[in-house]
Amino acid sequence: MLFEVWAPEADSVGLRLAGELRPMERDPARTGWWTAEADAADGDRYGFVLDDGPVLPDPRSRRQPDGPDGESAVVDQEAYAWRAEWAGRGLPGAVLYELHIGTYTKEGTFDAAAARLPHLAELGVTHVSLMPVCPFPGRHGWGYEGVSLWAVHEPYGGPDGLKRFVDTAHGLGLAVVLDVVHNHLGPSGNHLPAFGPYFTETHHTPWGAAVNLDAAGSDEVRAYLLGSALDWLRDYRLDGLRLDAVHALADTRALTFLEELSAAVDALAAELGRPLPLIAESDLCDPRTTTPRAAGGIGLHAQWNDDFHHALHTALTGESQGYYADFAAAPLTALAKTVTSAFFHNGTYSAFRGRTHGRPVDIASTPATRFVGYAQTHDQIGNRAFGDRLSASLSPGLLACAATLVLTGPFTPMLFMGEEWGARTPWQFFTDHTDPALAEAVRSGRRREFAAHGWAADDIPDPQDPATRDRSCLDWTEPEREPHARIQAWYRELIALRRTLPDLSDPDLAAVKTAHDEQARWLAYRRGDLRIAVNLDEKPATIPLGGGRNRNSGGRVLAAWEPVETPGADGLLHLPPESCVVLADD
Repeated sequence: MLFEVWAPEADSVGLRLAGELRPMERDPARTGWWTAEADAADGDRYGFVLDDGPVLPDPRSRRQPDGPDGESAVVDQEAYAWRAEWAGRGLPGAVLYELHIGTYTKEGTFDAAAARLPHLAELGVTHVSLMPVCPFPGRHGWGYEGVSLWAVHEPYGGPDGLKRFVDTAHGLGLAVVLDVVHNHLGPSGNHLPAFGPYFTETHHTPWGAAVNLDAAGSDEVRAYLLGSALDWLRDYRLDGLRLDAVHALADTRALTFLEELSAAVDALAAELGRPLPLIAESDLCDPRTTTPRAAGGIGLHAQWNDDFHHALHTALTGESQGYYADFAAAPLTALAKTVTSAFFHNGTYSAFRGRTHGRPVDIASTPATRFVGYAQTHDQIGNRAFGDRLSASLSPGLLACAATLVLTGPFTPMLFMGEEWGARTPWQFFTDHTDPALAEAVRSGRRREFAAHGWAADDIPDPQDPATRDRSCLDWTEPEREPHARIQAWYRELIALRRTLPDLSDPDLAAVKTAHDEQARWLAYRRGDLRIAVNLDEKPATIPLGGGRNRNSGGRVLAAWEPVETPGADGLLHLPPESCVVLADD
C-alpha cells in the first residue's frame, strides 16, 4: 500500500504503522511530497512523524477511531457491499430535509437515523441534507468545528456507518447531500499547520487566519479540498454537497476555488452518470454564484435564500432585531418581492449593513430551482439565545401558513428536521470540547454575546452541559399527538400536491404573480392555474382573487387548513384567521 503526505517544510518524514516507525522518501515528481510503500490492512493504525516530532494523524485520513488527535486508520473503501441500485436524483422537483445525525435520534448515530428514514420517504421528501460529519473533539456538536476533512466522525458510526445510512436512503428513493466546511477548521484537533501552509495570514476571517486558497502553496491546499469533496461523492455515493458560508472563502485568484470545484464535480457527475448538485450558503445575494460557468458565473447549482427566510420570519413573528430590521418595516411587501425576484437585497440599501447590498436576478433566464427556500434552518434556530423553533411561539395555523409558502412557492423547498410536525423540542447550540480552556471560552463567549442583547447571562444554556444536547433531540412521540399529527398531515398533503401538480414545480420566476395587503396581513400568488393565499392575521381576511380561467367559477379547493368556500362571482376569497388555501382554476 502506498502512504503519501504533503509536508513541504519538513527535513524528514517517518511513517509509524502498527507501532513501527519507518522512513519515507521524497517524491522526485512532486515537490513537497513524501511516500512509503508498506503492507497494511483495513483498520491498521498509522500516523506521520515530521522531523522527529510527535506522531500526527494523516491530513487525508479516512478514519480517526480515537478522535482527531489519535492515529489514523486504514480504510478499504471497496470492502463495503452496496445493496441499493441507484441512478441518482437531481434538484428539479426536490424537497430537501436538513438533518443533524447527533440529534435526529437520542442515540445520535447513523444507524439510528437510518431507521427513521422511512418517515421521510412517506412524507414525500426527496433529498436528505446531512449537517457536517467530519471528526471533532468529543462526542456531540453541530459539526461546523470539524477537522480531518476526509474522515467521518467515529461516534456517529464512522465510514461504514455513513455508507449504511446512504445505502438505506437510496433503497428508499432518497438522495443524500452532505454539508462540507471549507472556510475554516475547528480550533481543537486541527493538525494541518504542522504539515504545510494550509492557512495564510494574507487574509483574516472570523475564525482567524484564512484557509490558503490564493497564497504560496495554495495549489496543494486546493487539491486537498477538491480531493476531499470528490472523495465524499465517489466513495460514499453521496448525491451532492452543501457548501458552508462560501462568502467567507478568501480567494483572489482569477480562477476561483469554487469554479474549480464546480468544474471537477461536474466532470465527476458525467463520469458517474448521475447528478451531483453543489448547493451554496452565501449571504452575498449574488446570482453569479449559481450562474453557469459558460455564462461567466461560478457554476454552483443552487444557493440558500436567506432573504426569503428573513421576510417570512418577520411576517410571521414581527421580530425586527439585527438583520431582520431590513425586512420588518413591510414584511409582506418584502415577502412578495422575494417570491417574484428571489432576492430582497438586489442592489437595495441594507440598514443592517449600512450600505447597498446584492445584485438583481435575471428572472427571465434564471430558474427558481437555483434558490432554496425555507422557514427554518439549523442556523436560524440554533443561533437564537434559546434555540427556539417557530413552534414555540406560533399557532398551528401560522405554522401551516409557513409550510404553504415554502412548499407551494417557486423555490426548491427545504425543511429542518422536526419542522414537519411542529416539534416543540428546541435546537440549541451545544459542544463537547475536551479542552477545558476552550470549553470555558465558548461558554462565556456565548453568554456574553447574548447578555449584550438583553438576555440574562445565567439564563443562556451552557453549550457544554450534556442536557443542552439532550433537549435538542427530537421527540418521536410528538407526531402521534395533536396538534403535531395535524401539522404533519398538512406537510404531507402539500408535498403531494407539489409532486403531482406541474405548476408547483414550474421554475419560471417571471410567471409568479402576487398580491398582498400589509395592514390586513394577507398574501396571495398565482402559479399557472393555481392560486395560493395565506392569512397571517387573527381576523378573517377578504382577498380579491378575481375570477379564474372560467370567469363563472371560483375554481375548486385543493387543500385548506380550515374549511373555506371558493370565491364567488365577485372573485372574493373569505379566508379564516391564521389560515391558508391552495385553489385550482376549473
